[in-house]
Amino acid sequence: MLDQTAKRRLPARPGVGYKPQHFSNILANPTPVEWLEIHAENYMGDGGRPLAQLRHLAERFPISVHGVGLSIGGEGALDRDHLARLKQLCGWLAPASFSEHLAWSTHGAEFLNDLLPLPYTEATLARVCAHIDEVQDHVGRRMLLENPSVYVNFTETNLDEIDFLTEIAKRTGCGLLLDVNNVYVSCTNRQTDPGDYIDRFPHDLVGEIHLGGHDEDADDAGAPLLIDAHGSEVVDPVWQLYARTLARGGAKPTLIEWDNDVPDWPVLAEEAARAARILDGVPA
Repeated sequence: MLDQTAKRRLPARPGVGYKPQHFSNILANPTPVEWLEIHAENYMGDGGRPLAQLRHLAERFPISVHGVGLSIGGEGALDRDHLARLKQLCGWLAPASFSEHLAWSTHGAEFLNDLLPLPYTEATLARVCAHIDEVQDHVGRRMLLENPSVYVNFTETNLDEIDFLTEIAKRTGCGLLLDVNNVYVSCTNRQTDPGDYIDRFPHDLVGEIHLGGHDEDADDAGAPLLIDAHGSEVVDPVWQLYARTLARGGAKPTLIEWDNDVPDWPVLAEEAARAARILDGVPA
């Protein structure tokens, strides 16, 4: 695998998920945002305003490409056409980072508009590693793999999630994307300690951190059920978990994810500013 040289590395500062309605605001006053993330599938076409805006932004900001449609954990083969479009995008954009989810979203020829978790077994471990090897070889760059948000426990799971992720990175050479909100959501739903999860995580493998909002619900037994929704502010317990993450692993590029009910730019910029203040307190 050849790891192409990206135009710029992601700084250990705040970034945001780019939305076209914020284009003018970002150009006029991006502070404190220092990098941008895009969803790969939104920029796989030919020409048009979206690509023109992205090319303009890429001249000023490091760009992270975040895939949502590869179905890394799916049982079927990876979509070769999708891989070809992804390779073309990364080829001309030369992003500072490329990432995908530990999830599946396909069944046969059907694409499911969701990122679904998978059981942690030796069989799924081998399949995920084979898919990541294929992606990295085809695209020609190292990828980061994001920890999932989980709502149920699988009876067939026999490997710890952190051990599962660490072994994937060991076998494939990929890095990890630590979504702190996903940790909080999954641990709350599983009734486990999110602080312990962060303490045990292999922070030396982390290339990027995500923060986002979630919805609160309850299951049939009345226990808390959190849904990773990306449609609201980061809650205080997740900010506290983020500070704990930085204390363990040091400052890392940190993305504010807000994909639904997207607010006006000042609201999003303030979320990034809060991340910046926490990053400022991390010892060099």
